[in-house]
Amino acid sequence: MELSEMLKRIDETKKLIETRRPLELEAVKQLDAYFRIGLTYSSNALEGNTLTLIETKVLLEDGLTVGGKPIRDYYEAVGHAKAYDFMLKAARSNPFDFSVDMILTLHKLFYIGIDAENAGVYRNIQVIITGTEYLPPKAKEVPELMRAFADELNKKWDEVHPVRLAAFAHRKLVDIHPFVDGNGRAARLLMNLILINRGYQIISIPPIMRPDYISALQMAQREKNPSDEAFNLLMAECEIEAQRDFCRMFDVVPPKKDEPDR
Repeated sequence: MELSEMLKRIDETKKLIETRRPLELEAVKQLDAYFRIGLTYSSNALEGNTLTLIETKVLLEDGLTVGGKPIRDYYEAVGHAKAYDFMLKAARSNPFDFSVDMILTLHKLFYIGIDAENAGVYRNIQVIITGTEYLPPKAKEVPELMRAFADELNKKWDEVHPVRLAAFAHRKLVDIHPFVDGNGRAARLLMNLILINRGYQIISIPPIMRPDYISALQMAQREKNPSDEAFNLLMAECEIEAQRDFCRMFDVVPPKKDEPDR
């Protein structure tokens, strides 16, 4: 399916979902908690965190840990949940005003339990991303690149479809790689901040899709003939799945798929 067709389908489903809103306060709380656990699990798992979905749930809801797991995995889960809470609050703020400080705060909340010195602080060293030929910008270039990124994102805010804008924000932040570590998780939180602000569903990238996810990012970062197409398609696919999840939980009948030509 072409990206334009996927975005059309996403917007059609969004209209149906909006007929179910506003949700009751208790339903909103339950939905926020559902994605707090799901996004924390999936985003951390993409980076090698060993906590299962159930272990993440027990940790965040009951404060209980499981023996034998690295302590860093617990810090990552607790930190991500705090960053998720900030992301929700920021996305729903009125008036909404996006700034670089939002990204710095997202990273700080996630990373402070792991490395307080580098939490919410731009890197001062060159970083190398394993498994790819892409080399992020020099550390001295990061502050200006981030300012330009924020300006570009604000300019595109009302000009680009929100799903494409969210995918752009994710990829661009990973390209700049402003932090020593935690860039992917900060990028996924930023992506969802945009989606929530614009009335779309939270995207969780299943760990099983990690090869496709990494491959799509690498296609966008390659030196020769870079392309965002695969990454945009993947994010649109994940948004469609998130919408299906909402429809399932709240008895919304999604639009039927177009029948193939016979």
